Amino acid sequence: MRAAAVVKRWFPIRPIVLALVGSILWLEPVGAVEEAKKPIRVGVSGSPPFVIGGQTVQTGISVEVWQEVATRLNQPYVLVPLPNTDANLQALLGREVDLAIGPISITPDRLAREGLDFSQPYFHGHLGLLVPTGSAPWIKRLAPFFGWAALSSLGVLMLLLFLVGNLIWLAERRRNYEQFPRHYLHGVGNGMWFALVTLTTVGYGDRAPLSRTGRTVAGAWMLLSLLALSSVTAGLASAFTLSLSQQSPGRIQQPDDLTGQSVAVVRGTTSSIWAQIYGAKATSTSDLNAAIGLLKAGRVNAVMFDRPALQYFLQKQGHSDFKLAPFALAAQTYGFAFPDGSALRVPLDVEIVDMVRSGRIKAIEDRILQPAPQS
Repeated sequence: MRAAAVVKRWFPIRPIVLALVGSILWLEPVGAVEEAKKPIRVGVSGSPPFVIGGQTVQTGISVEVWQEVATRLNQPYVLVPLPNTDANLQALLGREVDLAIGPISITPDRLAREGLDFSQPYFHGHLGLLVPTGSAPWIKRLAPFFGWAALSSLGVLMLLLFLVGNLIWLAERRRNYEQFPRHYLHGVGNGMWFALVTLTTVGYGDRAPLSRTGRTVAGAWMLLSLLALSSVTAGLASAFTLSLSQQSPGRIQQPDDLTGQSVAVVRGTTSSIWAQIYGAKATSTSDLNAAIGLLKAGRVNAVMFDRPALQYFLQKQGHSDFKLAPFALAAQTYGFAFPDGSALRVPLDVEIVDMVRSGRIKAIEDRILQPAPQS
């Protein structure tokens, strides 16, 4: 009887206990799943073709690669547009974002930075140089002839001809007034003509000093004219060289030519560092469009930036006045950045490697980088 009473008491309670235990076991994995699906903040920065759309990010190589990775991982996210790579990485280190995407170069300095880590590379590219293609306008090509080198040489020559003309006239105006008239302007003009034909070694013979003083002046001028002619030749040669350099397709034909050249770079990118390495005079700008604006205005000789971005600009904008330099400056690899110890590291690496091996990332690149259709 006592055992039967215990069974009767336990039987109505057992379903309630089992229900409570089951609900606990059911809620625990649900909570874990909900936590795993919490949206992460993704900082995005860069320019086309990696990030297209500016503050209203729409597409781009980096964006589409991340979108596919997030889909594979079933990871919700919120894009946070940032002005440049440096700002993106600073936001990441400050825990303002959980992941940084865009054309972010994996460099030794960034790898050594405390608290920062990178995924496997999803893109391999090079640093490029955008340079002018055509010759300068004719007014700009003539400018060197009105520069200091040419004008100073011609000025010195005219001054010497004037002085020698006066000396010859003063020595010959009394005894040889037929060739060097006593009238000042006429006489000095004939004297300058004599000095000029003597300088050029033409020697027409229509004017010649007869007095001893005149011949002494003429002899001294013959010797001095050798120096005068070489000075004028050097000045004009410098002007010709500058003029011809304006007509050449570009003053930067190889990486060594960058030394001392003015180039535009985008602030917060590795191009600033490479400009210093190559000895160029870098002018920092806020974005690629501003850098190209300086090149259009003639304020810089080239734009140093990621070669795929420059190639994309040429394809989409169709600017025939510019071209890519026929050499690459530095190899670069792009990856996603995240804080040290992030749980995203291994899943990201697995998906990126799989997308690289399957050709999926190459397909994204080819579609975005394809040339614009000809109209």
